[in-house]
Amino acid sequence: MTDLSTAPRSASPLAPTELVVLLDEAGEQIGTAPKSSVHGADTALHLAFSCHVFDDDGRLLVTRRALGKVAWPGVWTNSFCGHPAPAEPLPHAVRRRAEFELGLELRDVEPVLPFFRYRATDASGIVEHEICPVYTARTSSVPAPHPEEVLDLAWVEPAELAAAVRAAPWAFSPWLVLQAQLLPFLGGRAGAQLDTGATTEVLAS
Repeated sequence: MTDLSTAPRSASPLAPTELVVLLDEAGEQIGTAPKSSVHGADTALHLAFSCHVFDDDGRLLVTRRALGKVAWPGVWTNSFCGHPAPAEPLPHAVRRRAEFELGLELRDVEPVLPFFRYRATDASGIVEHEICPVYTARTSSVPAPHPEEVLDLAWVEPAELAAAVRAAPWAFSPWLVLQAQLLPFLGGRAGAQLDTGATTEVLAS
């Protein structure tokens, strides 16, 4: 993949206590917890989101997670992910995270897998356990990646990304591998089992 990244933005401080929304098995909100306390070997189910960003030429933005990330450091993934704050509408959270992580202004933010849910364990034993609605969006902005979030990035043709995920799924985040099975622009089948709310378990190889 061709690297089209720009010079990283200077780091900006995170909020002292970033809260995530905890969910029960039915997807109902049951409370909040500091993000720093949630992800571990027995991660509670919580609300998140993923976004796939297209440019004006129809290319997809893929990013490589920073090496300092707690889970799946250094792997390639979708454009960005995040967690809505308590009571924050998901489209607002998507736009906020795009600006923070990549310096992007988004338009046409649309849900494409509103019920996506998964549980995955990385090689260090850290668990992700999320109800994670998936969005697409478009941008005309030039990325300015946050150095604590993004190590590298590239704009790629969707078919190129789909082929890479099929050929080397170990090089990508488990949520991207699962989403590629469902998203038509990545060769997936819309309406497959993963979009019914069932949890899919993914273990690190």
